[in-house]
Amino acid sequence: MTHGLKKDAISFVSNVVIGVASTAPAYSLAAALPSLVAAAKFGVPAILIVAFIPMLFVAIAYYHLNHAEPDCGTTFAWATRALGPYGGWMGGWAIIATDILVMPGLAQIAGEYSLHLFGVDQPAVSAVTAVGVIWIAAMTAICYLGIELSANTQKFLLAAEVIVLVIFAVVALVKAYAGSVAGAHPVSLGWFNPFIVNNRTDFIQAMLAAVFIYWGWDTGASVNEETKNPKIAPARGAIVSTIVLVGLYVMVAIAAVAFAEPGLAAYQGDDFLAPLATTVLGPGVDKLLVFAVLTSAAACTQTTILPTARTVISMARAGALPRKFAEIHPHYLTPSFATLVMGVISIIWYLGITFISNNDVLTDSVTATAIGIAFYYGLTGFACVVFYRRELLNSFKNFVFIGLVPALGGLAMLALFIESCINYSNPDQDKTSFHGIGAALIFGVGALVLGLIIMAFARVGFPLFFKRRPEVVDPALIAPE
Repeated sequence: MTHGLKKDAISFVSNVVIGVASTAPAYSLAAALPSLVAAAKFGVPAILIVAFIPMLFVAIAYYHLNHAEPDCGTTFAWATRALGPYGGWMGGWAIIATDILVMPGLAQIAGEYSLHLFGVDQPAVSAVTAVGVIWIAAMTAICYLGIELSANTQKFLLAAEVIVLVIFAVVALVKAYAGSVAGAHPVSLGWFNPFIVNNRTDFIQAMLAAVFIYWGWDTGASVNEETKNPKIAPARGAIVSTIVLVGLYVMVAIAAVAFAEPGLAAYQGDDFLAPLATTVLGPGVDKLLVFAVLTSAAACTQTTILPTARTVISMARAGALPRKFAEIHPHYLTPSFATLVMGVISIIWYLGITFISNNDVLTDSVTATAIGIAFYYGLTGFACVVFYRRELLNSFKNFVFIGLVPALGGLAMLALFIESCINYSNPDQDKTSFHGIGAALIFGVGALVLGLIIMAFARVGFPLFFKRRPEVVDPALIAPE
């Protein structure tokens, strides 16, 4: 008997929850706000809004592509149909590689904040790593046991995370306006002007950090086959997720900047929110934000495994990978083999990068994700335009929302891809370098080059897939008004 992924397993709300939780809002803010503030200072809210625009444009591309083909392989499936097998294969590989690159950082934060929660201020590397591995194993098990369990876990983790972030933002703003904080600033309209960041290098650095914290909303699309109303709900969920995120991020950023800038530069590193929380919320209560970052990293660990496993089974179903990877558990109806492989590879990569190198290289592994993110988001935007190309001039709506908007999203991601390569080529932007080249560039571009090499072998092993020809959309599949 052939089993597919479980149909109608999750609702629209659960889909949106998975999309928002996948960005790990608290973790992303903890990791990215220091570099955002260093580059943009009072312009952080403006940068977050500017970075939201291309994300929304790419989400609109996801909307139209998902409506035409709700395939859990997302970029892989859509780019294969629109651009051909080579573009599709590299799109799928970019998702897999990017998810693997980010896993050590998520596990590290989950391990550190778990120990912080129990009062260990300076945990040993071995203890952090052990707890991080336990988190990866636990979240792999949840993904293996069923999409409903995954969705329900995400509801709890995201609710706790958002509630704490809102409490933090409200308390910080109240204290800032009460005049009880030295150096606090009232919110100014100038903070929403992107031209307040008038240095090009600073602007690019801030944009790269902002793009990283938005990444992940597309996970909702990867569970489209398991969502009720798979053509419409995940497509709308992608757009709703980005809108929810910009509101949450801008609110927290405004509160942090109003409360602590210019002293915000003193809060550095992955533990950025923990010491700031102590200042804002006070001793004891600050554990709430530590808990929020912990739940955020744990949630994202789970939702990073979800899209990778589903991209892999989509590639295997299409004949681009061995059929073994397409196995669906007969009882849980989850991508069993692909999920376990993702968990094992994540643990191996985490252990290797922790014990063979140092924490700086681990940070560069996470930083390198910007290259992969820009690559496959941009590819998706262009795939939408190419797939619908014969329908773009049929109406003004088609031209703008199916052609122009996704194209602009793709071009913005292409620009960010180029800028990230230039930026990360400079060792000054990284913690480590190899022969004068930034480690983040080596990880990011190296992962894509490795994909090209593996694709060359796949071309020999799976010739039928690589004989596929690009297609165009069936006009009957165009999303209604």
